[in-house]
Parts: sequence; structure tokens; C-alpha cells
Amino acid sequence: MSAEATNPATPGPVAGPVTPAVPRRKARARIDLRRLGRAALLGPASRGRLPDAIGHVVEAHRAHHPDAALEPLRRAYVLAESSHRGQMRKSGEPYITHPLAVTLILAELGAETTTLTASLLHDTVEDTDVTLDQVGEQFGAEVRFLVDGVTKLEKVDYGAAAEPETFRKMLVATGNDVRVMSIKLADRLHNMRTLGVMRPEKQARIAKVTRDVLIPLAERLGVQALKTELEDLVFAILHPEEYEHTRELIVGNVARADDPLAEMADEMRKVLREADIQAEVLIRPRHFVSVHRVSRKRGRLRGSDFGRLLVLVNEDADCYGVLGELHTCMTPVVSEFKDFIAVPKFNLYQSLHTAVARADGQVAEVLIRTHQMHKVAEAGVVALGNPYATPAEEQAASSDGERADPTRPGWLSRLLDWQEAAPDPDTFWSTLREDLAQDREITVFRPDGGTLGLPEGATCVDAAYAQYGEDAHACIGARVNGRLATLSTVLRDGDTVQLLMGQDPASEPSREWLEHAHTPAARIAIQRWLAAHPPQGDAAEEPVTQFRPSVEEEASPSADADGPAVRLAAEGPLGRPAASVLVDRPGATVRLAGCCTPVPPDEVTGFSVRGGVVTVHRVGCPAVARMKSAGRAEVDVRWGDTTECRVTLVAESFVRPHLLADLTEAMAMEGAEIVSATVEPPTQQRVRHTYTVQLPDAALLPGLMRAMRNVAGVYDVTRAQPQTQGA
Repeated sequence: MSAEATNPATPGPVAGPVTPAVPRRKARARIDLRRLGRAALLGPASRGRLPDAIGHVVEAHRAHHPDAALEPLRRAYVLAESSHRGQMRKSGEPYITHPLAVTLILAELGAETTTLTASLLHDTVEDTDVTLDQVGEQFGAEVRFLVDGVTKLEKVDYGAAAEPETFRKMLVATGNDVRVMSIKLADRLHNMRTLGVMRPEKQARIAKVTRDVLIPLAERLGVQALKTELEDLVFAILHPEEYEHTRELIVGNVARADDPLAEMADEMRKVLREADIQAEVLIRPRHFVSVHRVSRKRGRLRGSDFGRLLVLVNEDADCYGVLGELHTCMTPVVSEFKDFIAVPKFNLYQSLHTAVARADGQVAEVLIRTHQMHKVAEAGVVALGNPYATPAEEQAASSDGERADPTRPGWLSRLLDWQEAAPDPDTFWSTLREDLAQDREITVFRPDGGTLGLPEGATCVDAAYAQYGEDAHACIGARVNGRLATLSTVLRDGDTVQLLMGQDPASEPSREWLEHAHTPAARIAIQRWLAAHPPQGDAAEEPVTQFRPSVEEEASPSADADGPAVRLAAEGPLGRPAASVLVDRPGATVRLAGCCTPVPPDEVTGFSVRGGVVTVHRVGCPAVARMKSAGRAEVDVRWGDTTECRVTLVAESFVRPHLLADLTEAMAMEGAEIVSATVEPPTQQRVRHTYTVQLPDAALLPGLMRAMRNVAGVYDVTRAQPQTQGA
């Protein structure tokens, strides 16, 4: 059976959470399973008459949808009851009581008829001889899809992978229709309410899955009414001592003679009445887990810590009117203000949050929202009814038939993307839990005006894979808010991110990216690539790579027939001259200074050093000023007719495999011969290359630098800046 449970009236190891004196929300009495069990055993009612057993469901449904058609519910109940007849829960109750209870939960939240019909039938295909085709023939394609979405995969076929693969199947179905997950959450809530008959170890296993997967999903779908009760039930099972302590705190607060929240609510009603603002002020007691969290944060609890004040108004503008009156007439705690109306949460939640204080130190948290916002805050996507029932011209279906997430594109679409790449059930299951643990979301903007929804703490690596998928392997950097940034940069809500993509189709991700990837899509894509490409060593990531051809740096003089000046050339590789320099000192040897590597048409000057050598510097070189201050006499030098030269260039790039090979190849294509090269250790995904190259003509230098900049991963190339060392 898919929904083993026991009668809540039967003593068991788990007691339901104690409800505070003031109800958290208006709710009908919990369904009487014994009475429904007797009604179910009597069989279906006569044709056309609603069975008594679904009276609770009909009453709750009509409260939200007065004009709803009830015939599908009658037929669904008749099929479910006849199919499950003879099946019993572990408590001894007829099995039909479970789908009835699940359907009642959804009806109280405001689910529409199609969801309730599927809820009544949600276990028929799994546990009876009813087939999906029969469901489709009798109730239509939508009900068939919902029932299929919540039907578990057989352990006989999937073994230990049955549970993760069932959740994978369910999440894929949720991507097309979020009502699938609504039914699953209500199903789990009823099973958790009636879990006492299970062995303690099975209770703990189910509670942990509920905590790690179902509760985060309820939060993301905005179904707070289910989420809070599930949290309390899990709390009671996994932390019985803390649960009991919290229960005692709540019971003790209920027994207090005074109630600061009630007094502050009365004062608030008076303020709003005098301001002529129609508003309903309610006290919302905190649920058990919330009280436990507050007690851990604040220590000893005050009376006002056990609940919050809820102000309900009719229009959005009234929310801000209430806020203004409360902040004017009462003492606000400004640090507690949050506006989730102007900027809704990613799960549809909208509300103003503030807090007001009394002179005695009591502080009341206040939630201000419209009645419609409150409905959505409680029921989330369930409150949307059928989120896909829009006019034909506004249908949310894409060309391939998939429907858009009605909450907001973001976490669900990301989840659907990465689950396709999860290589096995274990990876999917562990990654799903990690993904759902990231319960806050940010929005970043692309330069083209598009947006990316990412979990809080995401980096440029995550943004790259969110936008480009596996093509992000070619990402070489990013600009965040217009400024160059490393791929490890953590993004903030509202940032503008421009991703810089290389042109090399063989580009590869760096192993270091895993340290900065927070989204499952990024981690799985990088891990898959790394698994398929074992490390072979990477020149760009080695500590320091240096290679220097054997070069004779000394120059030899030659005669100049045109005048007294002597034409001298510093020799380059293979004995060829590095540049033609004219110096007014017969017999002198010339050397181009390595600190500033002058080339034509740089303005140059010379100094005589040991051995009768004249070193040639760029005029702006710091060594020139130092030697002048030391009293060294300048030697007049100038460029001759020959323009062959040697120059030192600095290339700055992002780390990527094969970068060094691509860069040196580009330099060779421009006619440059590399005299020496140094590649520094990478830092923060960046690497600095220094090259001394020989060019046959100084006029080739701009083209060489341009070609180097065009290499994927290189973001800047400059002439070597003069150093402070002497020649």
C-alpha cells in the first residue's frame, strides 16, 4: 500500500502538535476516519446522488468555488471506493479514508475540481487494477496526467533506485503541471499525521525525506499551510526532546494571565479605526518549529514572541497606508521592515513585514497584506486554481507542449535542466537535497535585458552554465556591473552579468571551477567533463614555465659610410640583428636595455656602462632618471634605417587549457620569434605571460599585439612597463 497509516485516535509513538489556544487559521474539524470508514463500507450512493462520505470535501470545495461542478467528484469517489474496497490501512481503517483525507486537505486550501478529482484517484493506478487509460477515458487527459505524476515506480523494477526515480518522475511532471506536487504534498501531510503505527526507524526515514525534500518543495511552491504542519510533525519525530520542551513553552504561554499580543492588537485596531482604514487585525500564533527557532535565537521568550500580528486589508495601497499609520502612532523597529509586495519572494509570497515596540520592551512582529495575498501566502500554487486555464492567446504552453512554471521561471526550470544530466539515481538524490537546501534566490540581469534566476551565493560560473549549458565550458571570464571580474565572483541580487565566451570549440572547464560552482547544473556539467577527460597536465596551470633559446646578447660594430656615426646592432636569435641603432661613439658596443626593451619608433637615449657598452633605454624608463641623478652622461643614440627589433610584451589572460600553445602559435603566425617567455602561477583564475620576441619590422608590433588579444582567454596585451632596475 502506498499510504500506510494509523488512526490518529490510536496511541502511537508520535503525538500531533499541540494547537495553541488561538487557531493559526480558520479550519474545519479534522476528518473523522472512523465515521468515513463506516460510510465507505456501505458502498457508493445511488447514481446521481453525492455519497455522504465526500460531504466534507464538497462543503470545503464550495466555500472556495461556489459554482464548481460536483459530478466529477462523485464519479471519482465511486471509482476510488469500489477499487480500494477490501483494502485496509495498517490502522485497520478502510483504505478509502486516505484519498478522502488528502482530498479534504486540498479542498480546504482552495484547489479546483480537477485537482480534487485526481486526488481521490491518486492511489488507484498504483494499488488497484485501475489503469491510466481507464482514468483518462473517464476523467480526461488532465486528470490522467496528474494521477500518473504521483504514481510511484515499482520497487520490483527499480530496486533501491525506486524512491529517487519516483521523485525524479514526479518533478518532471511538476514541470508541466505544478498540481502534481500539490497532491503529493497533501498525500505526505496525511501520512505524516497518521504515522504513529510505523516502526520508529521507518518513522525517522520518512521524516528525513520529508524534511530534506518535501518541506523545501512546499516552501518553493508557497504552500505555507502544508509546510508549517509538516515541519512540526517532522520536529516531533526527529527531535522529540526539543519538541516536548517547545510544547511546554507554548502551553505555559497560553496559561498566562496577560496577553501582550492581544493588547497590542487592540491598540492597533484603534489606530486604524481612527485613520478610517478598513482592516482586520488577527493574532497568528507561531507553529512549534518557529517558536523553537526564536527561543534559540533570543533565549528567554517574551509573551509577544509566541505569535505575530496579521493585518488584512482590501487593496495593495491600503497595505502602505497601514504601515504609515503604525509607524506614525506606534514605535517602529525600523531594522525589521521588509517589503515583499514591491519585490515578491520567488514562491509568490507578498507581504509587508515590520515590528512595533511597547514601553515595557514587548515587540510584536506585524505582517500586512491583502486578503488575496493572504490566500496565496497560505496555499501558494494551490490558490491559483488551475494555473493553466488562461485564454487561448495567453496559453503558457511552449511550442513543444511544455508548460511554464506559474510561480516564476527559476528554480523549477533549473531543476528540470540539471536532472537530465544527473548520471545515476544516487547523484540525482544527493544533488536534489543539496539544491533544495538553497532556499533563497537572486535575480541577475544579462546585457540584453534578460534575467537569470540563481540561488543565493551563486557565482559567475553558475551564471555561465545557467545561460549557456555545457557551452559554458568555453567561458573565459565575466564583467559584473561593467567591471572585469573572475568567474569565482559571488553575485548579488540585481547585478548585471556579461559572460565572456571564447571562440575555441575545444575550450575546456578548469577543475578549480568546481570550488566556485553552487548550482547542480554547473557542478554536474563540470564533473561530467572532468570524468571524461582525466587530467593530462596543463602548461597554463603549472607553477612557472620558462623557456629561453640560447641568445648571444652582445652586439658587434659595423662601419657606417654615411657619416661619423657608427651603425651598431644588438644581435637577435640566430645571429640576426635586433635593431639598427646609430650612436655617436666610434667602436662602442650597443645593447638594448632589457628593462624597457625599446623598439622603433620609441624615443630613446643611451648611457655608457662597463666594458665600453652603450645601453639604449626608452626615455621614460625609470633607470634613465636614476642614472642621470647618479651623474652618468647621456650618449646620443637614434634609430637607423633597419627596423628589425626585439620587444617584451605582457599578456594577461584567464586560465584555460592549451592557452599557451594557442598564444605562441598566434605570435608565430605574425612573424614573431620568441626569445624568452615566462608564465607566472595562476591566481584567481588569471595568469600573466611575459614574452620577449624578435620582429623583422617594428611596424609589425601593433598587428602582433592585436593577434595576441584575439586569442580566446586573453583579455589584455601591453608593452612591458619599464622596471626600476638598471640596465
